[in-house]
Amino acid sequence: MGRKPTSIEQLIPVHYHPPAGYALDLEIFPLSEFRRRVSVEHLRQSQRVDFHMLLYVTQGRCTHIVDFEPLACERGTLLVLNPGQMQRFDTKSTDWEGWLVIFRPEFLPARVSTTVIGQHNAPHQLADLSVHRTLSVSEQEAVTEGIERMAADARLHANANVLHPLLRHQLLALLFRLHLIWAKAEPAAAPVLLQRFRRYRLAVEDELHHLHQVADYAKLIGCSQKSLQRATLDVAGVSAKAFLSQRIVLEAKRLLAHSGQSVSDIADKLGFDEATNFVKFFRREAGMAPGDFRRQHTVG
Repeated sequence: MGRKPTSIEQLIPVHYHPPAGYALDLEIFPLSEFRRRVSVEHLRQSQRVDFHMLLYVTQGRCTHIVDFEPLACERGTLLVLNPGQMQRFDTKSTDWEGWLVIFRPEFLPARVSTTVIGQHNAPHQLADLSVHRTLSVSEQEAVTEGIERMAADARLHANANVLHPLLRHQLLALLFRLHLIWAKAEPAAAPVLLQRFRRYRLAVEDELHHLHQVADYAKLIGCSQKSLQRATLDVAGVSAKAFLSQRIVLEAKRLLAHSGQSVSDIADKLGFDEATNFVKFFRREAGMAPGDFRRQHTVG
């Protein structure tokens, strides 16, 4: 018998699309309700969300895939996803329950002045929170209370012009709390270094298909390579070069696993002048050739 044909698994873009009649830019619902709204086949497929998402596990165990990384979840685990990230739900485990909180990026104000975190930057920077954390019992109580309150208020029959500000403030309060929880486990970076790293991270997102040198990013955001290196090491725990390489290789993995583009086309899309240079880069960063990675992520 011949080898069974394989195919590239398509990455499903998932947009914020609440049920008919729901007029709010934030949804909070139990995972049991979410399972009723979508098919098992939909859950099995890799998805790329264009909204912010908090997945909070309140009972049972599961493994959630985020950007090719399997993350073990149990009671008290909180996952934080941002627009553009890839995810896949666990359909093998059936005993886990929890909450989903999803909202459009524009639901929150761009900047919020606060003395709680000692700087004039929005505390809701979800990209500053690590993707995966398991909360303590006391933290679970506080987070559960906040989510359940939002869920109840979102179901109120009230004018959206009243509910939106209420839910926005409740969500901000929850995100403030998450930043405080994260800060207990991770030393806080100096505000100037955090701001510099944020600018670097945003620049990488915008220019990774064109710029592959740290020097170019330092010039773009108006600082020296040395200061950019210090900020990235202090905030992300890796060098500026390593941070950039990790982001480029992640984008390469997404394209290899979920698009039918050739390795040569992917190399060109990511700004490599030669496909051979992309192959060398990918092998060094991912530990395997692009073709091998693609074969590992084909279906059928």
